[in-house]
Amino acid sequence: MNPSDWNVWALVAVFAIATIAVWLAGTRLVRLADAISANTGIGQATMGVLLLGGVTSSPELAVAVTATLQGTPLLSINDVLGSASVNLIVLAIADVAFGREPLTTRVPSLGVVIQGVIGMMVLALVAAGTFVDGPVILGVGLLSWLIVIAYAVGIRVLLNSRADAHWKRVPRIKEDDHPGTDSRPLVRLIGLTAAAAMVILVAGFLLARTGEALAERTGLGTSFFGVIVLAFATSTPEISTVLEAVRMRRYTMAISDVLGTNLFNVNIVFVVDLLHGDGPILVEAGPFAATAALLSLLLTGIYVVGMLERRDRAVLRMGYDTVAVVVTYIAGVALLYGQR
Repeated sequence: MNPSDWNVWALVAVFAIATIAVWLAGTRLVRLADAISANTGIGQATMGVLLLGGVTSSPELAVAVTATLQGTPLLSINDVLGSASVNLIVLAIADVAFGREPLTTRVPSLGVVIQGVIGMMVLALVAAGTFVDGPVILGVGLLSWLIVIAYAVGIRVLLNSRADAHWKRVPRIKEDDHPGTDSRPLVRLIGLTAAAAMVILVAGFLLARTGEALAERTGLGTSFFGVIVLAFATSTPEISTVLEAVRMRRYTMAISDVLGTNLFNVNIVFVVDLLHGDGPILVEAGPFAATAALLSLLLTGIYVVGMLERRDRAVLRMGYDTVAVVVTYIAGVALLYGQR
């Protein structure tokens, strides 16, 4: 049954239940990721970009596949690009909610900085794809192929990076980077993680679909709706996982979760292009998608500078970089609203 056919109260009820389910599963997922890290020795940055990033991207992927098959691929593209910006606002929320020192001063790993730079490069390819009408290869536009290739190469560089071994780190704020012990077998932890991931996938998808149905009655344009309303709905898993990771003082995992999710999300462009099968989808998305991609690129760049510069001053419990991100995001939303 299509959620658009439900009455408003049914939509609100499902939306609320799905939100609670995603939140509980997300907080559980962070604890399980921490336990797996303790059992395997895998670092927080890797757990954030591969496990948390991959799992919390699942609602965007589900929405993208459904929307594209239903004939609205541009909604999928705008959701993906909008979520990239919204996820960075999640870091701003975490910065305000937990601690007087800027969140970006708490991350000792340069691997997270590398993630941010890779994300900026991939987003630049997305923006380029909106006006470069290249050849179609096996049903997918050239720029979509380049996005996937850049992602694969970037992840390989990240996993093989030795940056932390060659840079002198002087941590200003202690990060609890030693996972707590967990006596449960690794197989059980993996099974519980898979169960939490499934809850996030299903509940996150319901959250997005009911949110879409509720927002359809507001009169917002399809493009603006995808970038703002649907993006916030599909970013709910990131909110729960990031806040839980910061509460546990796993700062590297928190930021890596957001940057890793954004990397995964941008690859959804390839999936949409493949399912669309009618020419490069990014060219159809046009200037609106380019603006959304460039906004996400700019926000990522601000946080990358914050992690490198490591200024410890804060304004209203926010680091200077977070203040810049919030102001830039608001300005970007206003610009997108004018383009809708």
